[in-house]
Amino acid sequence: MVDPTSELEEDVDEESAPRCVTCDGPALGVGRRTVTWVDGGDAVHRHFCSESCRAAWDDERSSADG
Repeated sequence: MVDPTSELEEDVDEESAPRCVTCDGPALGVGRRTVTWVDGGDAVHRHFCSESCRAAWDDERSSADG
């Protein structure tokens, strides 16, 4: 089943997939994670290929709060 709210459809290949901000690999499949927040009225997205890349991310939202 395709998630109708997802920008990724079943036919997305590795080349057209969003890139993981931690390792630059394709963010696809069941391991994919996305962090979304609002900054100045704009939606900001960071894509990750796995939970381990998500955990290794230097979360830029934290530095903006300080």
